[in-house]
Amino acid sequence: MLSQFLAQAQGQISPPDVSYAAIAPILIILGAACVGVLFEAFLAKESRWAWQVALCVVAILAAGVALILYMNSDAAKGGVAGHTGVLTLANVISIDQPALFLWGTLLALSLLALLLLADRTVDPEGALQTEAFPLFLFALGGMLVFSASNNLLTMFIALEVLSLPLYLMCGLARKRRLISQEAAVKYFLLGAFASAFFLYGTALLYGYAGSVRLSDITNAAVGTDRSDTLLFGGLGLLVVGLLFKAAVGPFHTWTPDVYQGAPTPVTAYMAACTKVAAFGGILRVLTVSFQSTQWEWRGVLWAVCIVSMAIGAIFGLTQTDVKRMIAYSSVAHAGFLLVGAIALNTDGLQSTLFYLVAYGFTTIASFGVISLVRRGNGEASDLSEWAGLAKRSPLLAAVFTFLLLALAGIPLTSGFVGKFVVFSAALRDGMAPLVVIALVFSAVAAFFYLRVVVLMYFSEPAEDGPTVTVPGAFTTVAISLGVFITLLLGVVPGFVLDWAKGGFLG
Repeated sequence: MLSQFLAQAQGQISPPDVSYAAIAPILIILGAACVGVLFEAFLAKESRWAWQVALCVVAILAAGVALILYMNSDAAKGGVAGHTGVLTLANVISIDQPALFLWGTLLALSLLALLLLADRTVDPEGALQTEAFPLFLFALGGMLVFSASNNLLTMFIALEVLSLPLYLMCGLARKRRLISQEAAVKYFLLGAFASAFFLYGTALLYGYAGSVRLSDITNAAVGTDRSDTLLFGGLGLLVVGLLFKAAVGPFHTWTPDVYQGAPTPVTAYMAACTKVAAFGGILRVLTVSFQSTQWEWRGVLWAVCIVSMAIGAIFGLTQTDVKRMIAYSSVAHAGFLLVGAIALNTDGLQSTLFYLVAYGFTTIASFGVISLVRRGNGEASDLSEWAGLAKRSPLLAAVFTFLLLALAGIPLTSGFVGKFVVFSAALRDGMAPLVVIALVFSAVAAFFYLRVVVLMYFSEPAEDGPTVTVPGAFTTVAISLGVFITLLLGVVPGFVLDWAKGGFLG
């Protein structure tokens, strides 16, 4: 009897098809993270830093090469059901055009963030311990999976894989330990609540559709006469978890404290890469699962957009700490990004993806600049200490001015193009009132960027003011690339916009 049962089970159960070429970037990053853990266990302390940095750089570059090779392969171009891409691992991972774009963006941004993390010349005594590097790679692997998940349970697991290392990294500062550990605890506690919301929403959606696959949820929403209470209750809870990770107001309360307390390279990594992964998940969930029911929930997300832009713009005006100011700036930018995300058309998807690239490079370069203005006990993050910076270091002040103007959306910067394409997509989708409100808050937010510029150029420096540290090679490369790409995308954005075209594969 047992042998007959096993024979029948073997005939009914077959292993899932796996496209190893498609998921090679994920395998490389997570495999390198495991090797990094072994380095921590077996290498001498004096040699770990060099080996860990080399491993991370090689892993990111190898994942990038694997991504490029796959994008040029017949499998990527062949497509499924009229879409470019493949479904793999029992259809829980969707390697489509947006996923490939997000992966390329995450790998590029993570390389710049890694350079900031690895530089030990800016603050030799305060440099992070080498255990940060495996955590860095585990978080990146979770981001890659999260942005390509076609299944809510897979998305939840990826959310935890990317979140838990970040909670730990926030508390690894060797100077100002208390504020760093406080930031880590706040991030962990609030993140745990957000994960619970996400998981409860997944449970409700499973109760409604009988499946956690995104395309099955949309099929159930279109083809069933059952009550929509579970559907929209599940969507509401699910979106709370996603908006928390993207730092969208009013689910942003962790952002200022964590940005201020975490080590600056970790803050740069979170601010850029986590937002890319989070909005990748938001775009996929809204477009694949809930596009057919958009008229029921769109008004709520309109309100969330307005609240996020208002919180970011208004509270940003009151900040006296430059890292907290950038934190509220990220809340405002999250509102602008959400405008494009809820457009739910090809232009909205394309413009949001472009905005993520533009914002990510500008943000990492900005935190690189912030890490160079220092006092004896650490970074000079109080805005009053930036007075007259242009007289102390004209080059650094000019670079930071350019980056602030990009965040404000001034022409000839990537920030201007990003806002222009997002607002244009929203106008074409009939959201003119929301675009007008976004333009008003964009103008308000520009004030606190310009306030810093005025402070640097038109104020006298204090005699005991901070010094500007000469950046090491890694930090110099990270800032230079961030500034260059910010300018490049402001002048010739077409190639990135063309790459961002393409729909999701459900």
